[in-house]
Amino acid sequence: MTDAPAVADVLRAHAEEGHADELAALATFDDRPRPPHWSLSPWAVTRYILGGALPDGTVITPKYLGSERLVEIAVASLATDRALLLLGVPGTAKTWLSEHLAAAISGSSTLVVQGTAGTPEEALRYGWNYARLLAEGPSRAALVPGPVMRAMETGTLVRVEELTRIPSDVQDSLITILSEKTLPVPELDTEIQARKGFNVIATANNRDKGVNDLSSALRRRFNTVVLPLPDSLEREVEIVSGRVRSLGAALELPAELSALTEIRRVVTVMRELRAGMTEDRRATVKSPSATLSTAEAISVMTNGLALAAHFGDGTVRAHDVAASLVGAVIKDPVQDRVIWQEYLETVVRNRPDWTDLYRACRELDELD
Repeated sequence: MTDAPAVADVLRAHAEEGHADELAALATFDDRPRPPHWSLSPWAVTRYILGGALPDGTVITPKYLGSERLVEIAVASLATDRALLLLGVPGTAKTWLSEHLAAAISGSSTLVVQGTAGTPEEALRYGWNYARLLAEGPSRAALVPGPVMRAMETGTLVRVEELTRIPSDVQDSLITILSEKTLPVPELDTEIQARKGFNVIATANNRDKGVNDLSSALRRRFNTVVLPLPDSLEREVEIVSGRVRSLGAALELPAELSALTEIRRVVTVMRELRAGMTEDRRATVKSPSATLSTAEAISVMTNGLALAAHFGDGTVRAHDVAASLVGAVIKDPVQDRVIWQEYLETVVRNRPDWTDLYRACRELDELD
């Protein structure tokens, strides 16, 4: 058995590992009341999420750039017996926020159920070690607890990602857990009772195909917080810039974003196409089928960083981001392509300082 890799050597550290120094610093100065089994007080959790400076000069980096009130509502919800549902279109940092909330509150963000169309009920309850089950019959030793059950036993948070992708009949297995705070185990004629501190953070969006709406009974068990897209170009550029620099450092890409020019242009393109209007509101444009979220802009710029690092001079330029930008916009090869070419000719072409981006995108069209 090999030793676990050092945090600096993993591709993506868990939130509680990557920001361990910040969490420890906050705990040192946190003298406010903490709910049972919380690592930090609600005030300190909010400071960890939004960032700021501590009395000793320690700088807490912001994890979420958005409404402070929304974060306060989310944290306050988790301090009650109501579960939290983070709702929003893809790319609004729902998963990112849920991970950091779990890290700050419970000290661990690893109790996760990933929702898919094939998620079984056992993922939200428990399974069995079938070798022991056949040899010994139903017993506590043969039972394999899932993330929700482990969170109930330890009084910590559990994350359920993409809740609306889970089949409706499986979703409803959460109702008893959230309302009664118990998990029946009929095979053993017993139940698991949740310790104080247990709660659920779920994420969901209603933009993707294959979404299973929550039943009214389950929806009532959640306090819902809707995470909006960034409200301004400057805010979105700030978010993308911060994440791209962080990812570039983690991936050890020897390239730099010497200026925000390319980020600003990529973010502008995505904002205009998803809004159906140019930033100056002088012209309307058609919107493609793609979501074109902030997460997509981060992906485009990270790929551009890799191209500049390994096949360029280390500085991200228009031709480095063009391919990923076109790929992000054109999901439907027929309909989206028409929309993209129209946008190129009517908007991008008419911006004098975007000539290099226009040419790079047109060169890609000629290669198809």
